[in-house]
Amino acid sequence: MTTASTPGKEAIDGNAIVYCEGAFNTPNGKTAHGLVRRTKRYDVVSVIDSRYTGQDAGLVLDGKENGILIFNNVSDAIESSVQTGKRATHLVIGLAPDGGRLSDSARDDVKVAIQLGLNVDCGLHDFLTEDPQIFELAKKVAVTLRDIRKPPPVNELHFFSGKIEEVKSLKIAVLGTDSAVGKRTTAWEIVNSFSDLGYASELIGTGQTAWMQGAQYTIILDSLISDFMAGEIEHAVWKAWVEKKPDVVVIEGQGSLMNPAYPGGFEILAAGRPDIVILQHAPARLEYDGFPGYPIHPLDHQIKAIEIISGKPVVAITLNHEQISNSDIPAVCEQIKNETGLPTYDVLVQGADDLVKDLLPFLKEKKL
Repeated sequence: MTTASTPGKEAIDGNAIVYCEGAFNTPNGKTAHGLVRRTKRYDVVSVIDSRYTGQDAGLVLDGKENGILIFNNVSDAIESSVQTGKRATHLVIGLAPDGGRLSDSARDDVKVAIQLGLNVDCGLHDFLTEDPQIFELAKKVAVTLRDIRKPPPVNELHFFSGKIEEVKSLKIAVLGTDSAVGKRTTAWEIVNSFSDLGYASELIGTGQTAWMQGAQYTIILDSLISDFMAGEIEHAVWKAWVEKKPDVVVIEGQGSLMNPAYPGGFEILAAGRPDIVILQHAPARLEYDGFPGYPIHPLDHQIKAIEIISGKPVVAITLNHEQISNSDIPAVCEQIKNETGLPTYDVLVQGADDLVKDLLPFLKEKKL
């Protein structure tokens, strides 16, 4: 698995402390998880979550050490970064709570970070640049605030035009049966495995975490006016094709088709016009994440819905193994394969090489 820092390559923006107080190793920490696993934008030097003080973030998250330590607070994390010779330049908000709001305690920690000289990047719906206290403090200290989810100007947006039909890449959509289920992580693993086989591949990011990870072709869907969602998806895929001519384009999904709070995937299917779909699934989840009383629709129901809407096949299931022991993963994959008739993999544990081998015939067919 790719770690947060790529040896020999300089981060785009600098050294980052990832703020995830109270949420690391939970669905509400998915932005932090993405940054701990891989990012080109930052060199992640530490994580903040007082529940895991002193532990290795990779070990807590994936059972594999990656040298990123978890600290109790911002001050301790900065002091450690100075001592190691990689002084932090940024505090990156790694929280992803329902509704995208920043708590009062987190806001207080942001103020501490600013006072200590850190730039702050935030992907939540609470915009730091519109918080008078935080804005004035940042101005006084001369640090930069970036609200990644702030809507772009309308005059910079694109409407659907049909230019998606010019794209000759194999287009793969990674959708999910729920939100915060691992779609982005699986999408990256697929991109990396195609690249390892010598095929040019690009990720089309659709959320703030993909942008923070340095994905070149990223739109932030839930920051957009709905009229322009389809056009922005189309434009991102088309731009990747025009500029890079990749063999494969992998589109990160958002939410799920039937999630009551985060219905997502419709625009990706309609405007991204994928050739095939991978479906990420957490079989141990019985209800939609964060919404007790709303049972997750059965897997076969969700597969049929995707195929009816898109007219394209779901060709594989990828597993989110939460609440499943590692020893049980092969049996669970086999059970899902038997139930659906589709190859099933846990790419976080197994990697995506076997999955990508299953996808190569679709790529060869596309090239004919």
